[in-house]
Amino acid sequence: MEDKKSGKYKGIKGKVLNLIIYAIILLTGAYLILSTIRNNILSDLVAKSNEKQQESITETTSLVMDEVVEQTLGRLNRIEAGIADDMFDDARDKVTYLADLAEKILADPAAYELQPYAGPDMEEDGELTMKVIFAQDTDSSDRKITSKVGLLVNMTDAMISLCEAYDAPTVYISLPEGVHLSVSRDSAGWFEDGQVKNYDPRTREWYQKAVEAKELVFSDGEKDAVTGVYCIECAKPVYGPDGTLQAVIGADLFLDDMQQSMREFSVEGEYYLLVNQLGHVVLESDGEGFPLNEEDRVNDLRESKIELLAQVAKEALEGNTTGIYVGELANGTYYITASSIEATGWTLISAYNEEISGQPAVLLQGKLNEIQTETIGAYQKAKERTRFFAIGALIALMTMIIAGAVVLGSRIVDPLNSMTKKISELNETNMIFKMEDEFKTGDEVQKLAESFADISERSVEYMDTVLKVTAEKERIGAELSLANTIQLNMLPHMFPAFPSRHEFDIYATMNPAKEVGGDFYDYFLIDDDHLGMVMADVSGKGVPAALFMMASKIILQSVAMLGNHPAEILNKTNEAICSNNEAAMFVTVWMGILDIPSGKLVAANGGHEYPCIKKPDGKFEIYKDKHGLVLGAMDGTKYSEYEITLEPGSKIFLYTDGLPEASDLDNVLFGMDRMVEALNIDPQASPEQIIRTVKESVDSYVKEAEQFDDLTMLCLEYVGPNKD
Repeated sequence: MEDKKSGKYKGIKGKVLNLIIYAIILLTGAYLILSTIRNNILSDLVAKSNEKQQESITETTSLVMDEVVEQTLGRLNRIEAGIADDMFDDARDKVTYLADLAEKILADPAAYELQPYAGPDMEEDGELTMKVIFAQDTDSSDRKITSKVGLLVNMTDAMISLCEAYDAPTVYISLPEGVHLSVSRDSAGWFEDGQVKNYDPRTREWYQKAVEAKELVFSDGEKDAVTGVYCIECAKPVYGPDGTLQAVIGADLFLDDMQQSMREFSVEGEYYLLVNQLGHVVLESDGEGFPLNEEDRVNDLRESKIELLAQVAKEALEGNTTGIYVGELANGTYYITASSIEATGWTLISAYNEEISGQPAVLLQGKLNEIQTETIGAYQKAKERTRFFAIGALIALMTMIIAGAVVLGSRIVDPLNSMTKKISELNETNMIFKMEDEFKTGDEVQKLAESFADISERSVEYMDTVLKVTAEKERIGAELSLANTIQLNMLPHMFPAFPSRHEFDIYATMNPAKEVGGDFYDYFLIDDDHLGMVMADVSGKGVPAALFMMASKIILQSVAMLGNHPAEILNKTNEAICSNNEAAMFVTVWMGILDIPSGKLVAANGGHEYPCIKKPDGKFEIYKDKHGLVLGAMDGTKYSEYEITLEPGSKIFLYTDGLPEASDLDNVLFGMDRMVEALNIDPQASPEQIIRTVKESVDSYVKEAEQFDDLTMLCLEYVGPNKD
């Protein structure tokens, strides 16, 4: 406020005015003294700093570029190796599936009808069709051969589906009798001079290699007999019950497709080599890179005259982590690294030219010199102009500041005092700060008042929103809790399950990862002598998985109560799920039916985890049963079943993948070994105690880590038939 008697300012106004005057005096004196000293020192400092800066930037840029190149090369190499690994895995999966299907058909020919077949047709070129080609020395009228071909033609739909699903060029079946059954889009390639080519698969490297190895193999690579394109073949022999060779299943993996996929991740200056287990270079990048001798392209790369390249190839094929190597090659210095391809045991070697990696540093140094030269010149000119205007500006500034200080005190202090008073009057019943004319000063004071008004309005809106969101959250939580209760009530949860039945003891639990889950178990008496058991895991989590789980459980139990065998139950359930599965969800299922008087357990597995079996006075062991496809994946899938005889005192333990895949804070899985160890802590305990022991082991292992998947377990102990 102003003291009219003394003519002096007091309070904030006086303090502001006095502070500004004192500051002007001090700053003016300091500026005049320091400006002269600063100008002299700054000129010398700029010159020295320029020299040191160039040295530092050159050194730092070089180190940073080296580190960036090493990290980038390693990451790109792993990505490219992963691409190749995925393509090999896809080929392995296709061939393995078809080999299992062929083995099944050939083992039970009476279950399949002989299908008609034909050779290549020019009019079918571009369409996925089955083509049958007889070698020149093969009798195409031999009934034994034609019957075998007619049986295997039943695989046509499965082979076409795999080609479409994996975008595969071709899959085929070759018989030791000299017959080749091929599914591909290329029909015209089988013709030469208007006649079907003479093709004998038994002469091909992939066929001979698979027969010799007696297991799934990848060829070193050769030209495709139809397209002439260089490719790698994945092949697996199929044997009959007597050990005789029945067929060789194969699929082509064109290197052009692999190179195109890897090219998308390669960068300028990168050069890569795909090397098989024998050290042969199967594929190399199509860009310019360091040269390979002809002998390196054909022979074992581990024996290359390029010592660094030979060392990297040797260590990589032995499974050692090579890291990043730097060395001189034929046309410069290169960074070199390698990654293993797990599917084949091959390796991918990548190299990056150091000269290209250093180009950004050279460009940066040149640009820096140019900028510094321009900056020094501009600084000198600006310094001269500043000297002339400094004194005049200081005088004008002093006058303006003193005058402004008086006005500033009134414009700031008065509105602030009024604003402070109104804010202090706000309370729970009156939270609105209103904008008034006295706050409209056109500066930060007005902005501050507007901000207070906006904040107060938003606070009221926010409180209303919080109340609404809280109510909605409580509603959703209540619905999810009810859904969880409904889901758990659908599963058998009363124990003992069958108090009047003493021939067996059964116990099961399900702990969903979310409010509702996709796992489920079930057990029910089909009749007095047969107990049905189910363990299943639906794809996905949350509400969709829970709905799919309920539908799958109802279908499974309904079909099972009709008295079917486990394989037939899975067949019919799969048909029901596939008939209306627009969401493309699937479910893994283990289904078993126990004959209570005899202890004979008949089971079928639709892509589910292996069960664990404990014999009397023994320990739990993993029983590796034969898997079929998951339910809902493919219509028409047929499931097989197997038998196990449970002696009195035997136990069977079923679970979902949430058990072995439970992970700790470091994302390390609980795993199958720890699961078996937990089961065998007290294998003679009751089913309920065994499940509790396993759950305690999992909880102790994962500790505070979040549960990412449903955890479901079921244990049955076969006591034996009543001896009344």
